[in-house]
Amino acid sequence: MFGIGQTELLIFLVVAMVLFGSARLPTLMRNLGRSATEFKKGMRDEDSDLTNDTEKKS
Repeated sequence: MFGIGQTELLIFLVVAMVLFGSARLPTLMRNLGRSATEFKKGMRDEDSDLTNDTEKKS
């Protein structure tokens, strides 16, 4: 997973828990997931728009 080992992932989670607290961490991760989903959706839409523009020019 992106070249991150289990130890690094565990350290990252502990630091995130200390910074944001256990109450806000689930909300933060949920929002991060939604952002990633919206980004992927936007990239797909952009690709289909480019394909449609190319087909219209031909």
